[in-house]
Amino acid sequence: MADKSTFTSDEWKTLLESVMAAGLAVTAAEPHGIWGLLQESFASGKMLAKAKMDTGSNPLIKAIVDDFATSEGRTTSRDGLQEQLTGKKAAEVKTACIEILGKVDGILSAKAPGDAAAFKNWLRQISQSVAEASTEGGFLGIGGVPVSDAEKATLAEISGALKLPG
Repeated sequence: MADKSTFTSDEWKTLLESVMAAGLAVTAAEPHGIWGLLQESFASGKMLAKAKMDTGSNPLIKAIVDDFATSEGRTTSRDGLQEQLTGKKAAEVKTACIEILGKVDGILSAKAPGDAAAFKNWLRQISQSVAEASTEGGFLGIGGVPVSDAEKATLAEISGALKLPG
């Protein structure tokens, strides 16, 4: 099973960034108010906590989550994403995040094919969780839809970048 030592520091950084990028792509697809942003951020964090607590989690997922538990891991991910996303508009942020996820597919295929499916499906679950975290449209949560068309399209793009079936 793959762990941090399987990858170069740049590859590991990309894997760390992908966890945040999976949620950010969906958030950027349909930006809305602070309450929605908070709900979506919480959904990403909840997926990390769930993976940490799940004794059956894939070892690579566990290694990534454990690294996120350190200030060094969080800083690596945050700084890498900041470098790539600063000054970009929402649509550009979404595109950049999806490109990161495409890189992950290549890294995992080359270095950790046995862990690739589990890791990529986990990233898709994070994206799905973020998409479902906040009702889109409507007024005060009434009359909205659980997942907007823009978010559905982004989820399809994420699956495509990760080379996962629709």
